[in-house]
Amino acid sequence: MAELNLRAGWRARCAAATMCAAATLACAAPKVEDTMAQRVQACTGCHGPQGRAASDGYYPRIAGKPAGYLYNQLVSFRDGRRQYALMTNLLAPLSDAYLREIAEHFANLEIPYPPAQAATGSVDALSRGEALVLRGDAALKIPACVQCHGSALMGVAPAVPALIGMPRDYLNAQLGAWRTGTRHANAPDCMAQIAQRLAPADISALSQWLGAQRVASNAKPATQLPEPLPMPCGGVPDGPAK
Repeated sequence: MAELNLRAGWRARCAAATMCAAATLACAAPKVEDTMAQRVQACTGCHGPQGRAASDGYYPRIAGKPAGYLYNQLVSFRDGRRQYALMTNLLAPLSDAYLREIAEHFANLEIPYPPAQAATGSVDALSRGEALVLRGDAALKIPACVQCHGSALMGVAPAVPALIGMPRDYLNAQLGAWRTGTRHANAPDCMAQIAQRLAPADISALSQWLGAQRVASNAKPATQLPEPLPMPCGGVPDGPAK
């Protein structure tokens, strides 16, 4: 009787194992289409679906930014000019050509922007931020943001990014990183030069005003600058000749 029970138990276990194996095969992951959209899932895990930005205000929007700008940032993370270990480790094995493909993919996405953030700064701070954006500060040798980032502040193809439609905290963090020397761009690093002339209060004012600006539904980067750049910037064309 014990032997019969042992055999019955063995048969039951075998049957269960067979059923489990069959279930595993039936539930195996389906084949995934090999597209760039599928490959960049590693990016959208932090930057939000289709690169539209994360809700935490730290990971920025990458959808719709100029391809040259995105490419420069990917290379900077890979090569150590920008410091974030997660990005560096992710990009370390990738070639320049592949990084350019990733940049082109996100640059070509047309996705609605989120609503502007409500400003929390004082009237004086917002006024200072607006003045820096639209007119700059000649005494501090700071050009207006619109001179490089376009009159609509949506960036200029191929390499100048938008300044609106971005989380306020992200803008504040990046300007602060340039000011303290923890973020670098290709030499000459014009943004580092500008940020180092800004007081912390100016950086806060800029971030407050820019974060409160609404992005038009059909807004896109400009195709060219109306004038040459006010100062040399590594990796950025100088704009039309005078």
